[in-house]
Amino acid sequence: MKNKILKSYGRFDDDEREYVIIRPDTPRPWSNYLGSTEYGAIITNNAGGYSFYRSAMGNRFLRLRPNSVPLDQPGRYFYVRDRENGDYWSSTWQPVGKDLSEYSSTCRHGTAYTIITSKYDKIETESTYFVPLKQAFEYWRLKVSNHDKRKRRLSIFTFCEFASSWNMGNDLMNLQYSQFIIKAEVKGNMLSQASHPYTGFDPNKKVGLDRLWMSVVGAPVAGFETVREKFLGGSYRTYANPEAVERGSCSNFLSEGDNGCGTFQLDIVLAPGETKELIVLLGVGTPDSHGHAAVAEFGNSEQCEAELQKLRKHWHAQLGAVSVATPDSDFDHMVNVWNSYNSLITYSWSRHASLIYNGERDGLGFRDTVQDFLGAMPLLKDGIRGRMELMLTGQLSNGGAIPVIKPWDHKPGTMKAPRDEEYRSDDCLWFFNAVPDFVAETGDVKFYKKVLPYADKGESTVLGHLRRALEFNLERSGKNGLPCGLAADWNDCVKMGYNGESVMVAFQLRFGLSVYSDIAERLKMPAEAAWAKECLKKLDANIQKAAWDGEWFLWAIGADGHRYGSKKEKEGQIYINTQVWAVISGAATAEQGRSAMDALKKRLATPYGIMLSAPPFTDTPPTVMGGVIYNHGIKENAGIFCHTQSWAVMAECILGDGDRAFEYYRAFMPSAYNERAGLREIEPYAHCQTTYAPCNRNGGKSRVPWLSGTASWACHSAIQWILGIRPELDGLRIDPCIPKTWRGFSMMRNFRGKNIFITVENYKGRGRGVKVLEIDGKPIKGNIIPLSLLRNGMKVKAVIG
Repeated sequence: MKNKILKSYGRFDDDEREYVIIRPDTPRPWSNYLGSTEYGAIITNNAGGYSFYRSAMGNRFLRLRPNSVPLDQPGRYFYVRDRENGDYWSSTWQPVGKDLSEYSSTCRHGTAYTIITSKYDKIETESTYFVPLKQAFEYWRLKVSNHDKRKRRLSIFTFCEFASSWNMGNDLMNLQYSQFIIKAEVKGNMLSQASHPYTGFDPNKKVGLDRLWMSVVGAPVAGFETVREKFLGGSYRTYANPEAVERGSCSNFLSEGDNGCGTFQLDIVLAPGETKELIVLLGVGTPDSHGHAAVAEFGNSEQCEAELQKLRKHWHAQLGAVSVATPDSDFDHMVNVWNSYNSLITYSWSRHASLIYNGERDGLGFRDTVQDFLGAMPLLKDGIRGRMELMLTGQLSNGGAIPVIKPWDHKPGTMKAPRDEEYRSDDCLWFFNAVPDFVAETGDVKFYKKVLPYADKGESTVLGHLRRALEFNLERSGKNGLPCGLAADWNDCVKMGYNGESVMVAFQLRFGLSVYSDIAERLKMPAEAAWAKECLKKLDANIQKAAWDGEWFLWAIGADGHRYGSKKEKEGQIYINTQVWAVISGAATAEQGRSAMDALKKRLATPYGIMLSAPPFTDTPPTVMGGVIYNHGIKENAGIFCHTQSWAVMAECILGDGDRAFEYYRAFMPSAYNERAGLREIEPYAHCQTTYAPCNRNGGKSRVPWLSGTASWACHSAIQWILGIRPELDGLRIDPCIPKTWRGFSMMRNFRGKNIFITVENYKGRGRGVKVLEIDGKPIKGNIIPLSLLRNGMKVKAVIG
């Protein structure tokens, strides 16, 4: 078991911005994302996954069955058959699954592309998958090389499984309907499938587009299959041994019902040392509306390679906004590539499409998306403006929010408000993290004065939207003067009652009031600033009176007076969120902050991260704490909820303890587990939602990779708090909080269109407190680079002392 846990399956290649998987039998499928929010796709290290157009629920056209065995099948496959001896394999280890003593495979997951190189029986294949920029189709490129001394006669079979209904639920469950609606056509090298073939094609439909095409270039088409059962050979064969490949020929049958697939057979002959290239293009629409034009323009080797390089350049330019060199290479892997890439993927897809999220969460979760801005901000800068305005128009005129925004049918001013019992108390308070960060990054202070509509009725400036967010919580306060938890705060499992009071939301509200007063003063609105300060003063008094438990802060106070997170409780005595947000918000005194964070360290910290709470829930009724439905040590029942980890990092940086902050960061940092990949199991380059705590038999195993608030906050806490490079309206603050053992670090940060090269020295080993700041060799006062001195290529040196 120990050897299995310590096993490494790959390495980081930061120069290429790739993760290289050196053996295909990973503990779980390790995935990557292709495409954009228009045409999206997921692919694993064995070419499993699915594709969709705008919506993984309403427009999924490549099928994947959730929680299937194997988890990532079917996918996008090339089968290779030796026509002389009948042996066959796949260009990726799966689905055929040849013995790894005879078959080798390397997968390079890059920025929106994946390249898988395999060798078997002196034949090398290289399969490349990507979606070209601003296009509604995907490329599969196969290079086949003969390393034998003799001529090889091979047949190549493509395979993917088409959805029948583009609505995922209907496709997988409503079989009495979905099995009878498809029809295929094949003309030369162009295959197409229509769902509801007699209803006509509307290219402007937002869901249920219902038409796809697939084409192949590079060799003549020797045969085709359009029915899955024809390709596999009945009901009791699998993707590992399809009859068409085994037989070496296709039936050329055109589907008219049942399950569709995309198979072309291509027969090639390779001389010794020869390489041939085949290209598959698969996209949405009909051959006439999209397919023929795409093949004419993009269906050649030169254009395929040009599009791949264009894609790489696009992504690398975005990721190039931040780069760092520190004494910790694992940290560098994440900051330079994977934190940012993961943040951009999550920003694009919210909690919508992965191997875990299968489209059931269609649209943009409100509080998720507003937090996701933080990771995307340094990279996209003004590019997030449209999404930011979209989310602001998801706020209702009462200050609450619509829980999910569906961009394709969101019409501000006309949306229906949720029922009172559906409001969550934290939704709009996340704007106080995101909006000021956007203004600081872009310098656009006028954004606060922009008028935007509310979701249901009326309109206000962005500042007005922020005030309504505060008023929403102030108007819904409980007996102790703290904001009510309503349907839920950040933790959906705390059943405090609609009129129970959330201590975490109290801290968020305090943070918001403080931020609002600063903005109002900046905008020369003294009455607004005074209002916020008066509200803050009252809230502070209520927090001190009701929320402090003597050593740490409570979770919440129920409508019935129940005190969640008190030392008097047998279960759930202490909660991470309120300790860290007490510090982040400034609500805690210096003594309280240190006491609360020390209690967190003693009672919640583990080698794999900080538990959400402790002790686990066993006897607490689910009507009081919904987390009891989970096993001990996972998710909301004393699990390590990775979303929260960066808040602890930030709190320790605020308190000045860089050693503890970095200890917490490394505990949940994916790359730190690269040499122990068998322990964590999921991708060592992707953040996740949750990790099993040591109190569970699965301690250390992580789950729900990619789409999580973890990525955004990990990006934010690393750059702005550990490295301490923080954008402000008046300049760039240099305020690192690093381990005492680091002698320093260097960083390039693009800010306001300028590349700034920063060197931080920590030769005295103090880790915090910039004593000297030099710009191009000249000292300046303080630790902020003022806007007046900004220039492209400037060199900054900060000395901690």
